Amino acid sequence: MGKPTGFLEYERHDRNYAPAADRVQHYREFVIPLEESELGKQGARCMDCGIPFCHQGCPVNNIIPDWNDLVYQGKWQEALSVLHSTNNFPEFTGRICPAPCEESCTLNIDDAPVTIKTIECAIVDKGWSEGWIKPQIARHKTGKRVAVVGSGPAGMACAQQLARTGHDVELFEKNDRIGGLLRYGIPDFKMEKHIIDRRMEQMQAEGVTFTANANIGVTTPVAELLENFDAIALTGGAEHSRDLEVPGRELDGVHYAMTFLPQQNKRNAGDTIDPNVALSANGKHVIVIGGGDTGSDCIGTSFRQGALSVTQLEIMPQPPEKADKGLTWPDWPNKMRTSSSQSEGATRDWSVATKSIEGENGKVTAINCVRVDWTKDDCGRWEMNEIAGSEFQLKADMVLLAMGFLHPVHAGMLEELGVELDPRGNVKGSTEGADAYKSSIDKVFSAGDMRRGQSLVVWAIREGRQCARAIDEFLMGSSDLPK
Repeated sequence: MGKPTGFLEYERHDRNYAPAADRVQHYREFVIPLEESELGKQGARCMDCGIPFCHQGCPVNNIIPDWNDLVYQGKWQEALSVLHSTNNFPEFTGRICPAPCEESCTLNIDDAPVTIKTIECAIVDKGWSEGWIKPQIARHKTGKRVAVVGSGPAGMACAQQLARTGHDVELFEKNDRIGGLLRYGIPDFKMEKHIIDRRMEQMQAEGVTFTANANIGVTTPVAELLENFDAIALTGGAEHSRDLEVPGRELDGVHYAMTFLPQQNKRNAGDTIDPNVALSANGKHVIVIGGGDTGSDCIGTSFRQGALSVTQLEIMPQPPEKADKGLTWPDWPNKMRTSSSQSEGATRDWSVATKSIEGENGKVTAINCVRVDWTKDDCGRWEMNEIAGSEFQLKADMVLLAMGFLHPVHAGMLEELGVELDPRGNVKGSTEGADAYKSSIDKVFSAGDMRRGQSLVVWAIREGRQCARAIDEFLMGSSDLPK
């Protein structure tokens, strides 16, 4: 906890954003950090709540009250040590995690939770600026080799933990740069990529070998990994996007979000995009189908590219402005949330289904929509029904599909391995017991979105860490790595 009476003395203050009119002119981060003195006050607000529900809200089990208290006391280096004891990459979560810990905070009963995410980010950013973050090099090598396939947050966390316990780790990535969705899915204005690069430098010093442009099962046979490594971790994510099966889907100008977003990150990195496949929202009326984080990223990127307008459609009903705390706290509530990108000028609409897409000369010009109503059947299951006479049309020069991800891509690595899948199409594997994170193939493990399905960065880090422990136990008979 922080100061016993801090939550009574200090109001909640959080980071601010640069004005929308300014920030849409560039692709850099635009969050304005709090002053160190104010951060101390925010840490002081962490109350003696008896049961720190923030622990159950945080998938990596961050020891939140402890580092809140240390920040309040000005013991920043100790706070960093506590933070790193559960989270390999708090600079990632401190920027892009939706902070379920804050929803679980006892003070959130009054809609004023401790600014946990802001304090977390400030601790690790100070750690980097002060030079406190150093490579943690294993004292002894085990002689065991581990391949980690997929370099997103799950793969990076798994690789770093395994290297720190003495294994030789090679991290494979099918793209030209390391980072997975952190690199090519998250826009730079949410997280600049030098933040990944400095962690890579630390991990290389710890003994991790990075191999990019290695599409396992496509350009590199799986058999090579099975032959040359003592264990393999599959951490490739869930990249099979949900499609929109309506007439006109084939028109030019209708694209998956994950075709659109990576191109801008590549441009920001200095790459040249082939004009034959280059996508831009400049001068266009953009429709984003899907109301989640990926859709929000499409909005912010479209505005920065010069879109004339952006409309975001969500098939689910508009959520309530405030959660019913008596029903939901300390769990994640369904309530109205507005992202920084949505606040830059997007039009949002709910309970809308797309019926068809129209075009001229092979290019999209409009989408035809209908409003829907959601009701429960006799078994309590939600049913969607179109509202008669509610059809409408929206002008569209570009349609971006951001409706989530179904499961990992099966073609290539997973099919070649013949690994067993669960009913949702993910790599089958439990998280408990002697078979934790093991797949159906001997010495092959899986973690992150590839095992659990589309999820949060904080869940990916948790699973990567736990998978590393399971692999260490498999290789050595026991493990000192944290659960």
